[in-house]
Amino acid sequence: MTYKLAIGDRTYSSWSLRGWLLFEKFNLPVKVHSARMYSDDFTNMLKDFAPARLVPTMKFDDIVVQDTIAMAETLAERHPDVGMWPHDPAARAMARNMVAEMHSSFTNLRGECTMNLRRHYPSFKPSDAVLRDVARIEQLWALAREQFGANGPWLFGTYTIADAFYAPVATRFATFKLPRTTVSDAYIQAHLNDPSLRRWRAMGIAQNYIQPGYDLDLAEGVWPGPAALPAKAVDHGPSENTQCPYSGDPVTDYLELDGRIFGFCNPFCRDKTVADAAAWDGFMEIYQI
Repeated sequence: MTYKLAIGDRTYSSWSLRGWLLFEKFNLPVKVHSARMYSDDFTNMLKDFAPARLVPTMKFDDIVVQDTIAMAETLAERHPDVGMWPHDPAARAMARNMVAEMHSSFTNLRGECTMNLRRHYPSFKPSDAVLRDVARIEQLWALAREQFGANGPWLFGTYTIADAFYAPVATRFATFKLPRTTVSDAYIQAHLNDPSLRRWRAMGIAQNYIQPGYDLDLAEGVWPGPAALPAKAVDHGPSENTQCPYSGDPVTDYLELDGRIFGFCNPFCRDKTVADAAAWDGFMEIYQI
């Protein structure tokens, strides 16, 4: 059975990112429905997910589940073998505490440092209220890593629901260059290097939805995640491949990388690859031949 998931703008919607990661990181089958926020398309998309009014929202068997905590608990209950929560009872209790606090707290960080995966503001000056949120988040991260994080880079070693909830926070640290300890920096880098988050960000860049009010009038720096390969869109082929590396359909749109031409079945497939080619296994298979 495949779930249906409604999301908003990938660049800005932190809640949508959380919801998508619940499927992506645990290999749960999902068909994603996306629409630009604050648009008629967004309103129309949600008609199929009534009575939900916000994203993310999931649907299965005519059951609608909205809000990321409700989604997380429902998916963990329906898929007990995929390890969405830590197996150890003490770790699981801490993970649930951290998710609940993320869901209900850190309003100053949310308000002053909105998620924006297109920008990096190295000169941003956080308020004292934001710094208090940062300190509390770092306290939680350090506690989880110290007690339960020995077996991997995530809060509880392996990836859990808690990491999905704190992924948008990690991107806020990156966008606004918020101060952090070495423990926090390692955790933030784990998110920025995560292929799933890289693909999400690349799809947001390909969508190119620029929402008013999210960009700041500050000098910009280079995104602190892995540097993208120097791919660029071009008008014509021929390409080395005749089928799109993602859909298998005939190619119609092209990019150039290292003097080589590759083809895709539509502009979105091309543009998400231009944004971060190394994040896409399907493309790298033909690129590395």
